[in-house]
Amino acid sequence: MNYALLLTLHLFAALIFIGTVFFEVLILENVRKHVPRDVMRTMEIAIGTRARGLMPWVLLVLYSAGLGMAWHHRAVLAHPLESSMGLMLTIKIVLALSVLAHFFTAMTLRKKGKLHSIHFQRIHLSVFCHMVGIVLLAKAMFYLHW
Repeated sequence: MNYALLLTLHLFAALIFIGTVFFEVLILENVRKHVPRDVMRTMEIAIGTRARGLMPWVLLVLYSAGLGMAWHHRAVLAHPLESSMGLMLTIKIVLALSVLAHFFTAMTLRKKGKLHSIHFQRIHLSVFCHMVGIVLLAKAMFYLHW
């Protein structure tokens, strides 16, 4: 598949995923303090239902396109310590795999009925931090060299 198409698909899926995480961490958590508990619960259920319907498809596109782009950079990834780009791309991939593990952990906890508010908040905060790192690495790979 054309690298430009993979990159475009990857960027749009990343925008949706990162935008959702940013919304939940930076906006929704603050709104919680100003909205009655029953209203907040209704909003969380509605947002969660929509996210659970959309996110698997977004993640499928995001990780599939990412895999295709990683294949394009396979020579650099074969020796990640030999270049700054290889090292940063490897770290970015490790962070992305960790985000995927967070997603599966949340889904597993939810199915078991054990995804409590504190787990939800911690997972989202961790994913948020991962996403900040991934975005910074995505840009730095092409501009920082040593």
